[in-house]
Parts: sequence; C-alpha cells; structure tokens
Amino acid sequence: MSHGPLDEDAVESYREAGAVLVEAMNEAREMVEPGRTHLEVAEWTEDFVREQGAGLAFPVNISVDPEASHATPGRDDETEFGEEMVCLDVGVHVDGYIADAAVTVDHSGTPELVEAAEMALEAALDEAGPGVEVGVVGQAIEDVIRGYGYTPVLNLSGHGVQRYDAHTGPTVPNRGVDRSVELEPGQAVAIEPFATDGRGKVGEGTDEQIFEQQGSASVRDRRARQALEEIEAFDDLPFAARWLETDRAGMALRRLKQANAIKGYPVLKEDDDAIVSQAEHTLLVTEDGVEVTTAGIHGFDD
Repeated sequence: MSHGPLDEDAVESYREAGAVLVEAMNEAREMVEPGRTHLEVAEWTEDFVREQGAGLAFPVNISVDPEASHATPGRDDETEFGEEMVCLDVGVHVDGYIADAAVTVDHSGTPELVEAAEMALEAALDEAGPGVEVGVVGQAIEDVIRGYGYTPVLNLSGHGVQRYDAHTGPTVPNRGVDRSVELEPGQAVAIEPFATDGRGKVGEGTDEQIFEQQGSASVRDRRARQALEEIEAFDDLPFAARWLETDRAGMALRRLKQANAIKGYPVLKEDDDAIVSQAEHTLLVTEDGVEVTTAGIHGFDD
C-alpha cells in the first residue's frame, strides 16, 4: 500500500497532538513519585489533554515493574507508587491524528534498564527513514538492548498510527528480522522499544480496565444500552472503564463483551515477572527522513 505525502492539515494535526502530549507527559512524569496514586496521575493527564482541546487516543497507561502495557487505574483505585519502575504511556489525538509516546520513571534503582530502552529508541530513530526495512530498525533496537545486558520484549512491537486508529501497520519489531516491509513517506509510526531483565516475552494478566468498541449490537439490558451510547462517543478508540458514567458500568461492560460489542485489553505482563522499561516516540516518514512529533520527553531529544 502506497501512502504518499500527508496533506498539510494532517501534518499540522499530528504536530499539534505531539505538542500537547509533550506538555502533558513532562508534567505527569514529575507526579510519578512514591505516595501519589496511579489514579491521580492518570486523571490529571487525561484532564489536561482535554483542557487543551485535544482528545485521548487511549487511556493513560501506567505500567509497574513486570507490567508492559494496557494497565490503567480503575474508578476507585487507591494504588500508590512505590519503589518501582513505572512506564507512562500517553496517546493524544487532534482531529483523529494521533501522537503516542512513553517514558519510564525509575524508583527501583535500575536506571540502566531505563537507559537501555531510551538508547534503543534513539538508535531506531537514527535508522528510520523512507525505504528502510522495519527489520533493520528492529535490529538496531535489539543490538542496543542486548548491549546493555538486557533482553528486548520480543512479542511487543511498534506500529503505525492512522487517523482514529492507534494500532495499524507497519509493525516495527523490537528485534532484527530478515524479511520485512519498508517504511514509506506519508506513514505515521510509533516506535517503542521495551527492555527487560527477564526472557523477553509478555502474556495476558487477569486485570482488564481498557476496552474498545467492535461494532454495534442489540442488547436488551438498559445499563448496557446506556453504556454503549457513551462508548459510541469515543470514535472507536480505546477507553477506560472509569470514563463511563453509567450506573454499574462493570456489569454493563461484561454484557457488552458477551454481545461482542466491545473487546477488552488485559494487562500484559512479563512472563518471568521481571521488570520492564519502555521508551516511545511517534514520527512521520517524509520523502527525505523522519519528523519526530513527540520530541521533548527523552534526554536525547535535546
């Protein structure tokens, strides 16, 4: 599929989404400290994005220690940060055009693991460009992370971000692969290395707080119908259970899942229960290189 150059309005929307994300992220990361709750950080960040006139591409992800993705607090979650490794992943959209980025805040005493993911991201961005195979980008990620003595999370990857769709092609692996597609001008791509001191595989946990509409469905339950009306306002983007105002939203969501109206995203955790770090940027592939729309959250951005 040939993408071709993005029109000026789309590019500007991608840039605006990135600018909002950078401001939100740099404030939120300072809030990630022992004694503060996950819910406080998530809600502050989400409220800030909305106050800027932007939308949320997905709920704020706050992943701790072995968690790698899809972790967000529930409505009454009182979990506090401790001496942990915390990955903060934020998605913002302007008119559907998405910025997706992540940082890791370390209170675990393992700064080298954070540095491994960040330096892998920098190496990936140095490789990325039009005509470059995503496997080459993945090899750069793997080489850096293994050079630090850690393992890339092999079954997580970067991804394209299209209008109102936060996870599309191309897939950007976190390891080298021999045959892969090339990056093309006009693509928006999120590159996100994950590093771990485990074996580098994640599996699904039991907690599930993030959902996404799959289609319309006929449901008889009144609360489920009310919840579906709310969900339709999210433009088919992922949403948090705590965003719903419907009474007994948990039961409504279960019934909507049974009707295949929505799908859930279980928290992904490292199989060895090992800690995970993450670093992520969104970039636009241009005719002569890349433009990072979320620059300003990692040390190497300076």
